Amino acid sequence: MTNEELLQIIEQAAKDKVTELDLSGTGLTTLPPEFGQLTNLRSLYLRSNQLSSLPPEF
Repeated sequence: MTNEELLQIIEQAAKDKVTELDLSGTGLTTLPPEFGQLTNLRSLYLRSNQLSSLPPEF
């Protein structure tokens, strides 16, 4: 998944006020600070990615 695709998903999820988001197996290595926009998010699934750290917003 490209960074642009991820930002589009975050933007749409914020508009839709999602409470659950599954990004498992999408090849993510970092999470952008824009995740802070997801104020209704209660569950975030990131299994099978290659994250080495989380941004301070988490």
